[in-house]
Amino acid sequence: MEFSFSEDQNELRRAARRFLEVESSEERVRAAMETERGYDEAVWNRLSEELAWTALTIPEEYGGLGMSPLDQYPILEEMGRWLLCSPFFSTVCLGANALMLGGSAAQKEQYLPGIAAGETTATFAYGEVNKRMDADGIETTYGPTGDGYVLRGNKRYVIDGHTADLLIVAACQENSSGAEGVSLFLVPANAERVGREWTPTMDQTRRLASIELDGAVVSGDALLGEEGGGWDLCERTLDLARIALAAEQVGAAERCLDMSVEYAKVRKQFGRAIGSFQAIKHKCADMLTMVESARSAAFYASALAAQGETDLREAASSAKAFCSDTFFHCAAENIQIHGGIGFTWEHPAHLYFKRAKASEVLFGTPSFHRERVAERMGL
Repeated sequence: MEFSFSEDQNELRRAARRFLEVESSEERVRAAMETERGYDEAVWNRLSEELAWTALTIPEEYGGLGMSPLDQYPILEEMGRWLLCSPFFSTVCLGANALMLGGSAAQKEQYLPGIAAGETTATFAYGEVNKRMDADGIETTYGPTGDGYVLRGNKRYVIDGHTADLLIVAACQENSSGAEGVSLFLVPANAERVGREWTPTMDQTRRLASIELDGAVVSGDALLGEEGGGWDLCERTLDLARIALAAEQVGAAERCLDMSVEYAKVRKQFGRAIGSFQAIKHKCADMLTMVESARSAAFYASALAAQGETDLREAASSAKAFCSDTFFHCAAENIQIHGGIGFTWEHPAHLYFKRAKASEVLFGTPSFHRERVAERMGL
């Protein structure tokens, strides 16, 4: 395996940085945070129509470019670096992946071209109030009704769930439990008896929502994959999302490092730049070591996904655990190096710290993922 980016991938990174440095500047991020949808629709239209980022990993037969998760990696790093506010992650890294993994030809034809063009947004509604990450934690239920299914339950922590056009819902068959009872359903957001509400969280750069399914009825062809086979599809979708999130975290952690180094060079104390003091320079050196190690973990997991590996559990969990720790550490150290100004609302350091904390628990905490890796080791 070649542990380096190709020239095309590096060019994607350079183009993404040029675009996001302007369109996802601190000023633009703060403005997007105040909007009802949580993102700038004009920026979303540009990245999907002009740059075709939403089409990158979707197969050519559905209007995409047919590229790999590794080709997408540099863009995700840059999105993390600039804290992009958009439905890209929910739509591409969750919704589109679930459809590509489990959708029928008809379902892919119905939704993927719209996602590739940026005309359809989607998300994955799997979380419950209990916050569990196993199959027994799925409390939303489904049962037969006429020639379709009826869904009942309350989903939580759904990324961009308040604005998505399509909800992919994980539900357990009535009077059943465990992995064999879980199925996934395609639920149009405008369906009857589907309630959506934005849930304010500490990270205002990524919106989460609550979804209420009060007897929502979907047709028989809304079933994604096979009935009872939803948990495996759920796990595979989440592992791809964990790898994508790890890439984001690497980019954001590196930005915290860059901010720290830049400030350490210009901030003076006792007539010297604070970067000349051992305590500060060693903090920065440790941050650099962690960022490069995190990039290796995320790159490796992305490369496995690009090669078509179906079992990504160990690589995805290893990347998610280490990249979460790295981002949180770098975000915290960035505040410490900046001192008092780093704690203020006016400085961007707190935006990265809040994103780091929220990303740390998204799709499972580092502790959860270490247990998952240990289980694969037979421990």
